[in-house]
Amino acid sequence: MKILVTGGTVFVSRYMAEYYSGKGHEVYVLNRNTRPQPPNTTLIQADRHDLENILRPYSFDLVIDTAYTARNVNTLLDALGSVSDYILISSSAVYPETAPQPFAEESPTGPNRYWGKYGTDKIEAETALLKRVPGAYVLRPPYLYGPMNNVYREAFVFDCASLGRKFYLPGDGSQRLQFFHIRDLCRFVEVLLLKRPGRHIFNVGNRDAVSVREWAELCYRVLGKEPEFVNVRGDVEQRNYFCFYDYEYMLDVTEQYVLMDSVTDPEEGLREAWEWYRKKGDKVNRKQYFEYIDRNLPEILEDNKCQS
Repeated sequence: MKILVTGGTVFVSRYMAEYYSGKGHEVYVLNRNTRPQPPNTTLIQADRHDLENILRPYSFDLVIDTAYTARNVNTLLDALGSVSDYILISSSAVYPETAPQPFAEESPTGPNRYWGKYGTDKIEAETALLKRVPGAYVLRPPYLYGPMNNVYREAFVFDCASLGRKFYLPGDGSQRLQFFHIRDLCRFVEVLLLKRPGRHIFNVGNRDAVSVREWAELCYRVLGKEPEFVNVRGDVEQRNYFCFYDYEYMLDVTEQYVLMDSVTDPEEGLREAWEWYRKKGDKVNRKQYFEYIDRNLPEILEDNKCQS
């Protein structure tokens, strides 16, 4: 196939570009050429908000878009003229935190106080796409992980393990998270194109959630380490020292499993993430968790101990 991937330089879009080019497809990436390009792809250098006639000479069998807004979608569709298959990588952030869980594809969408404008913009992007291309597919993943992840999530825990640091765990560590390996996202796109289901919006993710304690233990394990946990309780903002919001949610991924009933084992997926991070750690946007922990948490924890 001739595939257009918007972006192609960071995590999701870059992994997808390399995945499909590795499968022998002719992959084009659309970006401003401000970062290194994925190998074995063809660059179309442009700002997606100012495409004019840049895409007119091209025709694609598949467009994979990580659009964040309706404007992103409409500008691209205007520039393409016509499309065959179009897949939008949306987000689970489209579901309001107040809705009953697990969220199904038919659950209402709306503002989520944890995700804010990111979630409402994704809702508008989905709406714009399906209005103009009813046959398009929309995918709503939870937390994505794996090689090329530039968000400081599993990489933060890998750093804790490699530096021999204690791991500061929110509360009792029972908060549950749902993940999906980036390769499984690519595989599911292939399944959609092969099976052509009548449903056009899919939640995607691992059926089984893991607690934050279990997740941290897995991350340490792939480095051959065992974490020493410190439970953080009381009035401490979780996002200052931990890489996820204090927000537990679950997607109903039944429809995904009807079409694709296997996913990457989490420990295997984290091992792949570690191998990439070990070599390409400079690609990750680190946050100042260690600085906050060292400056604030020992004092807070000592205060809590005295009060108890």
